[in-house]
Amino acid sequence: MTKGHDDSDATLTEQVVASFARTPDARLRTLMQSLVRHIHAFVRETEPTEAEWMSAIRFLTQTGKMCDDVVRQEFILLSDTLGVSMLVDAINHRVATGATDTTVFGPFYIEGMPERAYGENMAFTDGSPAVVHGHVRSTDGIPIPNAVLDVWQTAQNGMYSGQDTAQPLGNLRGRYRTDAEGRYAIVTILPVSYPIPTDGPVGKMLDATGRHPWRPAHLHFMIDAPGHRTLVTHVFDENDQYLGSDAVFGVKPSLMVRYRERPAGDECARRFNMSGPYREAQYDFVLDRS
Repeated sequence: MTKGHDDSDATLTEQVVASFARTPDARLRTLMQSLVRHIHAFVRETEPTEAEWMSAIRFLTQTGKMCDDVVRQEFILLSDTLGVSMLVDAINHRVATGATDTTVFGPFYIEGMPERAYGENMAFTDGSPAVVHGHVRSTDGIPIPNAVLDVWQTAQNGMYSGQDTAQPLGNLRGRYRTDAEGRYAIVTILPVSYPIPTDGPVGKMLDATGRHPWRPAHLHFMIDAPGHRTLVTHVFDENDQYLGSDAVFGVKPSLMVRYRERPAGDECARRFNMSGPYREAQYDFVLDRS
């Protein structure tokens, strides 16, 4: 009696899984065998035509072609828009420790941005002036001096420097450090909501599925301090219209902050050399000990 189609499919899957049985690295063996089982299960469930499968391969090929080593990482964007980046983030931060919540890294980080002084202005393009300041502490409440806050955000046109070649590369980017009391201060412009890039495969996927590409206004932070785990997070404007529908699912309530309107000449304005009305946001970061 001839085996049924399902039996043949299952046999193929087990043959492929078995082909990785001698993988020397146990973790790699687990990952590859699980990957095969899940991909095969997806194919059995959806039964793609050969044309559909080739379209999927072309989609991934084009995604790779949109990546480079400095500015654009379309695969991170794909991971973000499928919620995979946030799932990986959640799995790696399951235990509540009292530290600031993490969120997605994003595809537009650039290494080696300028070192900036306490309260230095990192904005070289127009926008509503803003000050973001607060403390960096350990989970035991102790202030952390000399913590490095790598910060980046978009300009008012919704694009990051590097992505937008009209901007100076260091625009709205910088590496700040906390002072002896664990305080940081950033002078910048009010962040704006913006669409993720839609000129590549990810944009076509969003359009085909009826999803919008918008992210709520935020600042990116990557914070390092000796003896502590690196924190990758955002700080979101609590009044943004896209908080409930972030295209990359990165919003967490604990990361929202209010940008308060402040008059020219007040104490904070004098401290940070603000020449007119501005917005002020205060946010304290808490780092896990390593």
